[in-house]
Amino acid sequence: MGTTNRCEGEVSFLNGQRMIWTRPFFVFTLLMMIKIDLTWVTIFGASKLMSALAVSLPSVWVVFCLIELFSRKHKLAVYMLVNALLTTIFFAAIMYYKYFGVIVNYHALQQVNQVTQVKGSVISLMHPYYLLIYSDLVVFGLLIWSRKLRDWGRPRLFVSRWHIALLLYLSLSLCMTTMWTNRGIVNEIKQAERMGILNYEVYTMLSSMKKETIDPATVTPQAIRELKKLPETESLQLRGAAEGRNTIVIQLESFQAWLIGLTIDGKAVTPNMNDLVREGLYFPHIYQQVGQGNTSDAEFVTNTSFYVPPNGAASQVYSDKILPSLPRLFKEKGYETFTFHTNDVAFWNREELYAALGFDRYYDRRFFGDADTVFFGASDEVLYEKTAAELARIDRLGQKFYANVISATSHHPFSIPEYKEQIALPSKFDDTLVGDYIRAENYTDYALGKFVAKLKEYGLWEKSLIVIYGDHMGLPIYSLTEAEKRLLQEMLGRDYGYRDMLNIPLIMIAPGAVNPQTFDDRIGGQTDILPTIANLVGLNLEGRVYFGQDLVNYADNLLPERYYLPTGSFINREAIFVPGESFEDGVTYPLGIIAMSGGQELYKDEFDRALTLLKMSDSYVRHLPDREPPE
Repeated sequence: MGTTNRCEGEVSFLNGQRMIWTRPFFVFTLLMMIKIDLTWVTIFGASKLMSALAVSLPSVWVVFCLIELFSRKHKLAVYMLVNALLTTIFFAAIMYYKYFGVIVNYHALQQVNQVTQVKGSVISLMHPYYLLIYSDLVVFGLLIWSRKLRDWGRPRLFVSRWHIALLLYLSLSLCMTTMWTNRGIVNEIKQAERMGILNYEVYTMLSSMKKETIDPATVTPQAIRELKKLPETESLQLRGAAEGRNTIVIQLESFQAWLIGLTIDGKAVTPNMNDLVREGLYFPHIYQQVGQGNTSDAEFVTNTSFYVPPNGAASQVYSDKILPSLPRLFKEKGYETFTFHTNDVAFWNREELYAALGFDRYYDRRFFGDADTVFFGASDEVLYEKTAAELARIDRLGQKFYANVISATSHHPFSIPEYKEQIALPSKFDDTLVGDYIRAENYTDYALGKFVAKLKEYGLWEKSLIVIYGDHMGLPIYSLTEAEKRLLQEMLGRDYGYRDMLNIPLIMIAPGAVNPQTFDDRIGGQTDILPTIANLVGLNLEGRVYFGQDLVNYADNLLPERYYLPTGSFINREAIFVPGESFEDGVTYPLGIIAMSGGQELYKDEFDRALTLLKMSDSYVRHLPDREPPE
């Protein structure tokens, strides 16, 4: 009798254990473990997977414990909804990292309305492997009407409420401890690795409520000069050399500097840019400084000489301000100011950005129309033909102008129509992102050549300062396959790295006024375009706050980077520095412009100064006066 009761008790206990381990809490925990590891392998690599679970599961359990405690009805539906939400966060982290090389955060929600415009880019980055993360949702969707599934998910507790409350307390404590102990890490990727993706997302929301600021009154031209260690200069070379000329700034979509001079099977990839380099001031060591807004950020940085905001696109974060800018400087000299872009001006909130920058007029899709549409607007050929005609019309009126011209056809994923292709590449480039990129930029160069011809035809070339630069990288390191990396290594003669990915061209041409010269001994960024133009055209920057420097007259430079490189990264004439969890475990990538003067420890001062410069820019722009909302 006693034996029988004992056996029945053991069976009952085993059944109870089997019931516990098959409850939704544990099943969905197992699913989350798989998704955490999948995300971790894609972003951080295959090592430390147990560490990934240790820092990530407590945040999952916090949510699951709340479901167990407070979901009286439809518990399974709530689990499935939360599962879908967390899965989407992990999927977004994977996709965002594959293009930007950073960890997505809630600020990216501001970009959701842009996704439909760049869906081709999103789809091109989507490997079928990543979609496995949604496979359980498909299974649940197919079984949703199953009675057994509904019975399995009935709202009953798997253990007592006290046990669930204790697990909730412990999990929440672990999450808070993880966030607190790693809050001082500067590098966002390392911070997310130490915190776990979900804890990092929560931390970014909490930390944004308390912004570290610098008194904007202390942000002065002299303070910036001292931080950048710029010497006082008695006289400036080429000061006013292009004074009185129109200024045309041409921003090339996704154009990287390594394309210039490149030949494939004896054919030049950028024949027109090769010629233009020989006609003007060429700065081969210029590096992008854009952020979340990419092309629109390039427009912001170039026209203001401020750094991009720590989160969000400048066109969305700073568009309510009255921004000191090139358009306003030119208007002080009686110029009219325009910007040309073939897409709808609402894309990236450009209508508000252009108002904040003080442009007199913008030309968008309504002006260019839908003829010869490629990707999301009229082709570069249409852009340049109609822009040149409009500038000629304004010139005939006797009006000086400052014009921004934004190309777009060579936008990622670089899938231009075959009839636009101007260069035949060897078969090894077929079906590769590298091959598509080279074809697209070869077309960009072709269209640019036609624009130059039109400017000469209308008599604008000889009376203008023409500035040409790339807005941002085209080939992210994080998206390339091993075969594509080998293609690049073969062309460049070295491994494709940050020095190539971030390097964009800058050419300034003033025919008859400025003799051609290549500045091999210096580096610069997009913040430096405003002061360099100001020097050549003779704009007055006295007493004005800007963070770049005139590239003609200053060789040494300090370029703080954020977004495509983690916060705390900077570039000097010797190297690119990327911090780890702190300065001490950072990595240095030599540029090869000049020899490195010593060990990495010598960069600590520049690391601190670069962070201060970013904080100064953030604080200064946030405290600029708000502009009146449009009627």
